[in-house]
Amino acid sequence: MTRATETVKQIKVDYLARVEGEGALDIVVEDGRITHLELRIFEPPRFFEAFLRGRGFQDAPDITARICGICPVAYQMSSAHALEKALGVTTTPAIRALRRLLYCAEWIESHALHVYLLHAPDFLGYESAIAMAAEPELRPVVERGLRMKKIGNELLALIGGREIHPVSPCVGGFYRAPRRRELLKLKEDLEWGLEAALETVAWTASLPFPDFTADYEFVALSHPDEYPMNEGRVVSSRGLEIPMEAFEEHFVEEHVAHSNALHARRVDGGSYQVGPLARVNLNREKLSPKAQEAMERSGIPFPNNNPFVSIVARSLELVHAFEEALWLIEGYEEPVPSRVPVSPRAGEGCHITEAPRGMLYHRYRLDDEGLIQEARIIPPTSQNLKRMEDDLWAFVPTVLELPLEDATWRCEQLIRNYDPCISCATHFLKMRVRRGE
Repeated sequence: MTRATETVKQIKVDYLARVEGEGALDIVVEDGRITHLELRIFEPPRFFEAFLRGRGFQDAPDITARICGICPVAYQMSSAHALEKALGVTTTPAIRALRRLLYCAEWIESHALHVYLLHAPDFLGYESAIAMAAEPELRPVVERGLRMKKIGNELLALIGGREIHPVSPCVGGFYRAPRRRELLKLKEDLEWGLEAALETVAWTASLPFPDFTADYEFVALSHPDEYPMNEGRVVSSRGLEIPMEAFEEHFVEEHVAHSNALHARRVDGGSYQVGPLARVNLNREKLSPKAQEAMERSGIPFPNNNPFVSIVARSLELVHAFEEALWLIEGYEEPVPSRVPVSPRAGEGCHITEAPRGMLYHRYRLDDEGLIQEARIIPPTSQNLKRMEDDLWAFVPTVLELPLEDATWRCEQLIRNYDPCISCATHFLKMRVRRGE
């Protein structure tokens, strides 16, 4: 193609909505080749790590929970575990079980929200779940998702004290543990939710998946006896297996000029993916029995390198979370006391838990009085940002010949695969195309 007939296409996305903070997407294509691509996050820094300096260790679970309204439990659990390591604290088996039940509640409400209200409309060509609900045949589907989320919220409120930013979790356990009779009141709803989650797997497996795969390094926790939530070692699809304490030796965050959000990468420079698809790919044999049966019936093979299949992986984790929640409630023994004694001392500790969106790393250094001198938090969205850009580099050329609206929809769908933390904006992408001479 000669220069005179060369086509220059600029895709300009002014605002990325439904992500943690404010962002934009800029793409320039010349002669069918991407010459510039930036996924920019331009929300001002929030300085949570700085807020923690000088605060008492028991403040950390409450402060870090405010980082995210959808996954506050993940921040509370990562901070509590890390600080317990720094303080030399060991909790009881009953507290450990209750923490897993709390995590099940968060996975249920977060995954149901993402699958039904945020991601499914992209596959079906609707602007929103509200538009889906206007269709008589889809209204029961949306209602199913809303009821599943409500059940997760109710369980979260019962254990944590409230649905958003729970107040009961603390370093050492819980300020208050629920009574067994309180939890048993939710058993019937959880049983309904388990059946609804099984229907969700079958439904999401039938969605139209774009034909796109990439050479991912999947990274997640792995535990010898259970599906990973609060504990385990860090493993990857390329053979990495390390303790949590070695995380910063193998992964690094760096500032990129076009984004206020840090990008995480492997020390060798490569991007990696965390989240439900990584967890299922690396731990599928640890899924609950009904989740494994649903995976087999779905017809979707795992491990799987198609990022759009992540909606099925989330659905499988919904099944697991409902089934494990029922197990934990059936065998529940109220922890007495609900928290173990904790005394201030100098120390340092780090921990990783599996937020709905992927691994969440916390590290703290304390002084003799138990005051926080240093805090390091690496959220899953930060760990996935570089991978999102890598996906876009590979995916955008496949949609350039589509009408602008369709190309926009496909890019939105690709980014939404990662379930980036959500803001309250109504629209996701606005793209403009400028053609040169």
